[in-house]
Parts: sequence; structure tokens; C-alpha cells
Amino acid sequence: MALRKIVVLTYPGLRPFEFGIACEAFGIDRSDSGLPVYDFVVASETAEPVPTTNGFTITTSHRFDAALDADLVIVSAGADAGLSPAVPATLAAAYARGAAVMGLCTGAYALGEAGLLDGRRCTTHWRHAEALAARFPAAQVDPNVLYVCDDRIFTSAGTAAGLDLCLHIMRTEHGARVANAVARRMVMPAHRSGGQAQYIEAPVPPSGSDSLSKLMDALLAELPAEHTINSMAARVNMSPRTFARRFAEATGTTPHAWLLRQRVLYARRQLESGREPIELIARRSGFGTAALLRHHFQRHTGVAPTAYRRAFSATESMV
Repeated sequence: MALRKIVVLTYPGLRPFEFGIACEAFGIDRSDSGLPVYDFVVASETAEPVPTTNGFTITTSHRFDAALDADLVIVSAGADAGLSPAVPATLAAAYARGAAVMGLCTGAYALGEAGLLDGRRCTTHWRHAEALAARFPAAQVDPNVLYVCDDRIFTSAGTAAGLDLCLHIMRTEHGARVANAVARRMVMPAHRSGGQAQYIEAPVPPSGSDSLSKLMDALLAELPAEHTINSMAARVNMSPRTFARRFAEATGTTPHAWLLRQRVLYARRQLESGREPIELIARRSGFGTAALLRHHFQRHTGVAPTAYRRAFSATESMV
């Protein structure tokens, strides 16, 4: 995806924080650090001031038609109902002309109104995920991730996850050096592992959660070993069924899915920081074979391990 012109659509009920994320990521001239500069445009439907949820207004010099030749069109979080039809119509028209579109947090609703989420994976803030799925049943809403990139449709979870998505797009478009440098300028990590599950409000963890925490710490140090439901349950003195239930209550996922995710994260860190052969990383991460690593790595990240290393290896992106 070429990334030159970026347009942010404003509308009544806009939330300033997510709007500011788009401005911070793409609207600042960082050419003094040798970083890309974008044609960044903020547009509104009319010339009237746009009221935000925080009591002030935004006035722009550009209208929505500025988005029709954009490379990326962003809609910020805000009202999840009562949007002007011009917002989804502009998103749909820009997408049809080849632009990528991004919904930050509840901005995903605007993408849904435009028909762009049908049949696609997407996300939003976990508090709104169920409602988003109910309103757009053809969308595949994943409430556990920080962001989703499905072809040219980008969605993020709440607040800071929007910055994670923006950095991911920069990393994909310009490489790890640029994303890392922009992250340093913003004093934030270039990549945050994990998903929304760790932030979702949940009841007080059930009895035994401390033992589960200790078990997970131990498993992280034993990724190359084989772990089954039975073997993990035995280590915390639970039946396999009770263990699986309590693990899901405490983490929001299954033991197998959690362990698989940790192995992929370990492989990612190794690919980013070193030059070890894929076969060695596969053994150390617990996948055993390079073929199995490639299968699960591509399923989780969307790219092959070798392509990920080329794009994100720290040895190729030092500045």
C-alpha cells in the first residue's frame, strides 16, 4: 500500500483522543529525523464547526471529497449511532477507488455502516464488541486483539491500540526502522504483544489463580517441552476439565491457544533480534519443526517467518 495522502474524517460526536492519535501518528513533520512526511488532511462534511464529545469544536478547511484520492482514510471513535450518511458513503467511495480505510475504536461502526466489514475480521473496544457484532452480523468481530488488518480494512481496539495500529501500518509500509524511530519520538513501544483479553473486566479470578500464574510463568520457561491439558492440570492439582475452565476464566482463552500464542511471540522476538536459523527457532519455541512454525506463524501474523524477519529484524533497522 502506497502511503502518501491520509485523510481523517471528522463528524459531530467525535472523541478527541482517538482523533489526536491519527494526528500524532501521521500529521507531524518528522523530516528532521529522516522520517516520512504525509499529505495529512482533516476533513468535515460542511464548513460548520464540528462539535466533539469534550465540549469544543473543530473547524477544517477541507470537505469529505478530499478523501476520494487518499491512500488511507481514517474515521475516529465517536457516536456509534446517528452518523451522517455522508461518513459511510465517503468511506465506501474511497475504498472503491483503492484507498485503505481505518476505524479507530468505535470508528468501526462507520466502516460497518459503509458495508466494509461484511465477511471480514475486525475489532473495536472490548466494551463495544458485542454490540458491533449484533449490529453487523456479517462481520467477524474479534474482541481479544489490539488491531486487525483485513486486506485494506483496518480496525483497532480502544485508545492506545490505535497507536499500535498506526505503527503497524508504518512498519508494513516503511519497515521497522521508521516504525521504531516514530515510536521513540512518541516515547512508546514500537510493538505491544498480547491482546485486549488482558484488559477486559472480569470477576475476581477463581480460587487457584495464583497457581495458574505460577504455572504460566513456568510454561514460558519451558516452551520447547510438550505440554498437554492433562500434564498442565496435574501440575496445579486440578482435573483437566476444571483446569481448562479456570484457565479460560482467568485468561479469556484456552490453555492450548495461550501456549500457541506464547510460542509465536517467542518466535517473533527471535526473528526480530537475531539471525538464528528458522529450524533452531522452531525447536526453541516448542514448534519442533520449521514447517510447523511456518504454519502457525503465518496463521497468527499473516506473513511467513522469513518475510517477518526481512521486515522487522532489529539488525536491519538500527538507527
